[in-house]
Amino acid sequence: MTQILRIDSSARTEGSYGRVATDGVIKKLMQKHDGASVTVREVGQESIAHVTADWVSANFTPEADRTPEQRSVLSASDALVGEVKAAGILVIASPIYNFSVPASLKAWIDQICRAGVTFQYSPTGPVGLLTGKKAYVVITSGGTEMDGPVDFATGYLRHVLSFIGITDVTVIASDRLMVDEAAAKARALADIDAI
Repeated sequence: MTQILRIDSSARTEGSYGRVATDGVIKKLMQKHDGASVTVREVGQESIAHVTADWVSANFTPEADRTPEQRSVLSASDALVGEVKAAGILVIASPIYNFSVPASLKAWIDQICRAGVTFQYSPTGPVGLLTGKKAYVVITSGGTEMDGPVDFATGYLRHVLSFIGITDVTVIASDRLMVDEAAAKARALADIDAI
């Protein structure tokens, strides 16, 4: 059975076209994968902890040597990593805020990118450990052109996913909504139809 992990990072629950487009992606995936289940992680609405000195210390302490306090510090990260590991498909919805991803999504990324857990170092550089997964990234923006010179969100998300081993990434584009809303929505619908 296919497990889908949906990550919503918009600060808005009402009036968010990213959420509407992501609903469309999920609906299409549910049709394609009969019996699939969806886990929803609302990073835009919940408080994802930022990495702290205690977190770094706990993360780089070998698991067998961690104190109860260090295990507690990493418990939320462990749960988030567990969701990603369990999923065969990730659907990440990201508005472009000030040319990049929302701070809440960056906090989630920092919690799941863990050396020895989701990637490892090798003589030739980092190697992602979460291979064999598919990701859909739903990008929305008011005026920033996706993959344009000031879009620091889309390429970053592709890179981070590849960094942890997820190289099969499809981007659903609904950029420049405040410039030409009808065209932006039409692009997203075309991308969703192509799934």
